[in-house]
Amino acid sequence: MKDIAYYNGEIGPIDEVRAPVTDRGFYFGDGVYEAAACMNQKPFALSDHMDRFYNSLRLLEITEPMPRAELDALLRDLISRVDASPCVCYWQVTRGVSHRMHAFPKDAKPSLLVFVEPTRLDSQQNAMKLLSREDTRFLHCNIKTLNLIPNVVASQRAHEAGCDEVVFHRANRVTEGAHSGIAILKDGAFCTPPADELILPSITRLHCLQLCEEHGIPVRVAPFTMEELMAADEVLVLSTGAHCIPVSEVDGKPVGGKAPDLLQTLQKAYQQKFEAETAQ
Repeated sequence: MKDIAYYNGEIGPIDEVRAPVTDRGFYFGDGVYEAAACMNQKPFALSDHMDRFYNSLRLLEITEPMPRAELDALLRDLISRVDASPCVCYWQVTRGVSHRMHAFPKDAKPSLLVFVEPTRLDSQQNAMKLLSREDTRFLHCNIKTLNLIPNVVASQRAHEAGCDEVVFHRANRVTEGAHSGIAILKDGAFCTPPADELILPSITRLHCLQLCEEHGIPVRVAPFTMEELMAADEVLVLSTGAHCIPVSEVDGKPVGGKAPDLLQTLQKAYQQKFEAETAQ
């Protein structure tokens, strides 16, 4: 198949599977989601994505749609049916189907949506241009919810400015991108903001921290400012589809390019990890 979708037991092509209009995901964004990159019909870091997914469900008090092992098996089965490589597996759970009311519906069962479709993985060699934006999102960014309007609008502003991604900041503290994590390399160390309520606990960030430990790269987990980002040896965009991509400009001003060897070491290690887990 070229793509596949699933909604509460119904399976078919993406353009044919339908959800009811009273799914709370439509009018409240009352749900959580995940997306994993896949190669050779194998998902990368699925266990880590599942950890974050079930934690998001817990934080939003949404009932699990099925036991973890059962969901894992379902996702792998759907991925195996799609011929494309690479592809993305996206899944979300909403609080369920119910006529519109703000309080949690008493009898609604959680609704599970999954789709798998072809995608592309951004080349780690193509440096990105970023646009800085004030971070006006709510204080639950650690939950991977469907509420992404500020991210969508910020991404549109970046697109209009000829940029690839956003770098959000609250006052002067850098948080993350609109659909990625942000890190820097400075004085030989990998520097990342703390995983608090202001950022999503990025799976790519997690793997970068693990790879740094394996390769003896010092790590600094602490807030950093826009001034520190602009003065960094390298600025990095971390995401499922990009892995670890350098940044060449922020708001039209050149950044990075001062630690190419360390950058290459991290990129190469990440690519090797990805290829090893998704090999045929």
